[in-house]
Amino acid sequence: MRILVVDDNEELQDLVGRSLSSDGNQTVGATNVAAAWRELESSRVDLVVLDLGLPDGIGIALCRRLREARNTLPILVLTANRAVSTRVECLDAGADDYLAKPFAVAELRARVRALARRAQASAREPLVIGECRLDFAARSAMVAGRQAPITTREWAILELLMTRRGSIVTREELLQSAWRRVDDSARTSLDVLVSRIRRKLGAGVVRTVRGEGYALGDG
Repeated sequence: MRILVVDDNEELQDLVGRSLSSDGNQTVGATNVAAAWRELESSRVDLVVLDLGLPDGIGIALCRRLREARNTLPILVLTANRAVSTRVECLDAGADDYLAKPFAVAELRARVRALARRAQASAREPLVIGECRLDFAARSAMVAGRQAPITTREWAILELLMTRRGSIVTREELLQSAWRRVDDSARTSLDVLVSRIRRKLGAGVVRTVRGEGYALGDG
C-alpha cells in the first residue's frame, strides 16, 4: 500500500513513514497542502495520514476537497488538537479516523491496517445475504429491492464483519473499531445496533456466535 504522510514536521513525518513501512507499506511525504495535492494528482496513493496545521492551509480543507471530488481515499487525521469539536469537524469533512498526538506507534499502525481493511471491503462486489444486498463501495443496503437506512456506526460494524468474512469477530474488536473504547456504555450500544441491523436487514444477516462474538450470516 502506498501512503501519503502530510505533516510539516519532517522529523515526525519520518517517524510515521518508518513505522508504516515496517508493515510493508511504501510511504511518501508532503510538508504542505500544495505538495500533498500534487502528489495525489500525479501518482497512486492508497491512504493519507494528514496533519491539520500546515504552512499553506489546514488539512481539513484538503479532506473536503477530496470528498467534493468524490475521492474515497481513506484519510487518517493525525494532530495535536484534542478538542472534541475539531474531531467532529474532521469526521464531518470526510476523514475516516482521527488520532491525537502524542500517539503510540502501535496504535497508529493498527488504525492504518483497519482503514486498509475497510477500503478493501469497499472495493469488493456487493454482498448478497438472503434478500439483503450490501454495497460497501456505495454504502447502500437494499432489502427485497427497497433501500434500508444504515447509520455510520452500523456501517462500521458491517464493514469489520465483511473484512473478516468467514471468521468470528469478538465484541471487543467491534467495540474498538466502532467506539474506540470498551466499556459498559459501548457494550450496550453495540447490542442495540446489532438488533437494529437485524431488524433493518433481516435476522440472519449478523450471526451471534455464543461466547465468541459475531459473524456475517453467510458464513
